[in-house]
Amino acid sequence: MKLNLAAALAGVTLPTVLAFTPTRTTFHRSSSITSMQVASSSSSWSLQEDLTFNPPDTMNDAQISEVACAEAASLMKRVKVPVPEYVNDDKSVGISYIHWKADETAKRNNKNALPLMLVHGLDSSCLEYRRLGPKLAALGIDTYAVDLLGWGYTQLDDVKTFSAQAKVDALAGFWEVVGNNQPVCIAGASLGGAASIEYASASRSKKDGIVQGAIFIDAQGFIDGIGPMAALPNFLAKIGIEVLKSEPLRDSANQMSYYDKEAYATEDALKVGRYHCLREGWDDAFLSFMKSGGFSPSKKVEKIDVPSLILWGRQDGILDGKEFADKFVETLPDAELCWVEECGHVPHLEQPEFTAEKIASFLRSDKFEDVVPAVSTSSSSPFSFGNVGGIAAAGVAAMAAAGTAVTLIGSN
Repeated sequence: MKLNLAAALAGVTLPTVLAFTPTRTTFHRSSSITSMQVASSSSSWSLQEDLTFNPPDTMNDAQISEVACAEAASLMKRVKVPVPEYVNDDKSVGISYIHWKADETAKRNNKNALPLMLVHGLDSSCLEYRRLGPKLAALGIDTYAVDLLGWGYTQLDDVKTFSAQAKVDALAGFWEVVGNNQPVCIAGASLGGAASIEYASASRSKKDGIVQGAIFIDAQGFIDGIGPMAALPNFLAKIGIEVLKSEPLRDSANQMSYYDKEAYATEDALKVGRYHCLREGWDDAFLSFMKSGGFSPSKKVEKIDVPSLILWGRQDGILDGKEFADKFVETLPDAELCWVEECGHVPHLEQPEFTAEKIASFLRSDKFEDVVPAVSTSSSSPFSFGNVGGIAAAGVAAMAAAGTAVTLIGSN
């Protein structure tokens, strides 16, 4: 299936993109870290929080008025996580995330449901879950929204590759350090679904017991790669990447993401998604991902043999639910489908209360009665560190000049 670039960007960035350039961008990139030992000794890594990391100032620098965004940003942290040497010579990278701690009373009443790890779409950030995270925590679900390496507010300097495999390896490293490899439910929206499939299928293949549940929200699961864009010469690819953060394309993506455009396709929504693109090094990180060829999830979906929930906006204009939602149900060994009415491509942003209730109900169900959310006995990350395995020049030039859509394979 082919999607034009505006549709693809909407699918992965989700409705968080903008045509806004702040007068001052204050991103602190110091490498100083403070080390704190993880409570359990099962992990070989200590939790190293970067205390010099400054979360994005969404209200002042970014001029975003949404209170939920500011509250989420205030909770953002960055930690060092283990990665293979092909990613970084120091074998570690800084990964940003938000943790919404479960309400203890609700948690006790909800059978101590599995913790949930949320993965955003292409070129988005953990702020994508700013409306869903607090609602899940109030329902007793310990919720983590994590940035994929190269996107959001992760480390950009001194990283050798931001490939699809590097993103998956960093995701595994994140849960080893922050989640201590305890059983978890992985959830991905749009392109985050592809990353989640890569992570979950590796876990299930290793039989490590980490991934015990999966949730896919209007997810990309059956489109591999990014097509001819991966073969573009660097100078043309960089032109296309600049267009990715342009006002016309971001506005188009924002409009395509929602059912209720008037209420949700706002200037604030645009600003949330574009702000991280202003960081130094973002362009090169995106180019690295493009040249890697992207994710290849389609043949791995069937390997995820855990209870799975498919959430799909009935009016999704990016990924057709009749085609892809049903295909998830047919392919996954144990899946249930829930349609989200009056909703486009982003249920977690357009219908967060309904989405939270469905996720909490799923995690409290009898499907998980034999799973105890306890620390894994694994001493290291179970993931093997291998590699995951156009636009014509005139097309790129026209896109850059007129802000028109070009073809991109996949819902990146």
